[in-house]
Amino acid sequence: MKNLFFILALLTGLTVTKAQAQTADANVTWSKVVNASADDVWTLLREMDDINKYSSGISKVVWKGNKGKGGERICYPPKGQEGYFKEKIVDFNDNGRTFSYSVLEGIPVKGMVNTFKVVDLGYQKSMIVWSSEFDEFMKNPQMTEEQFLGFIYMSLEEMVNNIYMATKKMK
Repeated sequence: MKNLFFILALLTGLTVTKAQAQTADANVTWSKVVNASADDVWTLLREMDDINKYSSGISKVVWKGNKGKGGERICYPPKGQEGYFKEKIVDFNDNGRTFSYSVLEGIPVKGMVNTFKVVDLGYQKSMIVWSSEFDEFMKNPQMTEEQFLGFIYMSLEEMVNNIYMATKKMK
């Protein structure tokens, strides 16, 4: 359960009006409107190696390779918890304010690719959209697929709120 908690904390997102959807083919989309400019949100989100600032389930990030496409990060949980997430950046676009990463190790799913996108809504508002696709949930004694998806949403809410609060400190 500790490993799954950490995994889901990593899959966290961004702030104020949200929508959730899940389809039978294991696609998940989560979005939230925040009262912060897309540029401010993207400035924080694009860093990729400091997710530990925004997720309580991650205490340390080790980066390998270039920032952007091809780079890898390993995210470790707080002391006393087991596990880690190993991820690889598979797409990065500053102009489109988006990046995607595959989760290579540490979660009970196969073929997971997550994407963050920041959409400019004007008037100092933006929407953070997180989507996930995975091939298959692997049954395990620690967590059901419904619990896994619930934890993803909870983690995304925490990260989005923390990133939103960080944009307010930028001013």
